[in-house]
Amino acid sequence: MSTTHKFTGGFAEVNGTRLYYEIAGEGYPLVLMHGGIMDNTMWDDQFEAFAQHYRVIRYDLRGFGQSDLPTGPEPFSMRGDLRALLAFLGIEKANILGISMAGSIAIDFTLDYPDMVNALILVAPGVNGFDYDSAESEDEKAMFQEIEAAFESKELERAVELETRAWVDGPHRTPEQVDPVVRKRVYDMDLQNNRRTAGIEWPATQKLEPPAIERLAEIRVPTLLIIGDGDVREQITVVDTLATKIPGVQKAVMHDVAHVPNMERPAEFNQLVLDFLKMV
Repeated sequence: MSTTHKFTGGFAEVNGTRLYYEIAGEGYPLVLMHGGIMDNTMWDDQFEAFAQHYRVIRYDLRGFGQSDLPTGPEPFSMRGDLRALLAFLGIEKANILGISMAGSIAIDFTLDYPDMVNALILVAPGVNGFDYDSAESEDEKAMFQEIEAAFESKELERAVELETRAWVDGPHRTPEQVDPVVRKRVYDMDLQNNRRTAGIEWPATQKLEPPAIERLAEIRVPTLLIIGDGDVREQITVVDTLATKIPGVQKAVMHDVAHVPNMERPAEFNQLVLDFLKMV
């Protein structure tokens, strides 16, 4: 990668696995965590831009990108992996930015290790313990059932295309209305992840008890929520719920984008994040 800032990368051997990470820039640490159908490269339009102001760390979650696949019967936690990675890098406290599935990891991490989080940025996040079934429209239920059926029948390319339609296009746009470069980037990441994990049985994950949805009032760090108004209904409902339960939270809505606003509108997204972080 070409960058005007000092760039390092490699593998951290932590928690019985290897996590691939990259670091650019200097200053206060800012961790970027990718969504569940992507890898760390989804932050290509943020990595260098944020490195002008912060020491930016992006990494592949266990089982994604270049990080090791989960192995063995022992349960693990993604939040525990993040804690171990930060310790490996000598970081005691950081700003944490998580999107989608990584948003739920970031929330759990903040609840489990509150002294390690300076500020929290949640982009179209999940949250553990949320009743997703009740938040989905009937069209969304059918869409997710079709995706699951395609994976079960081992129609991998079709399943990944359906996921791209669900998350990148969103329910209100056709594929032709979305930047084809963004679609292909997400499709390629998702396909590669699924090819690597095909046939792998994931170990159980260590869950917070009680779950995060019941503990949101415990989050006491500055928090920013970002959501695209073209996202699926369940995600918009999650964000509306978090906005009422996290003390002092700020919320920003990006228009005419779906689940990956940082990839569709990087300049607008970057400014939202940088303006927020200037205030914390």
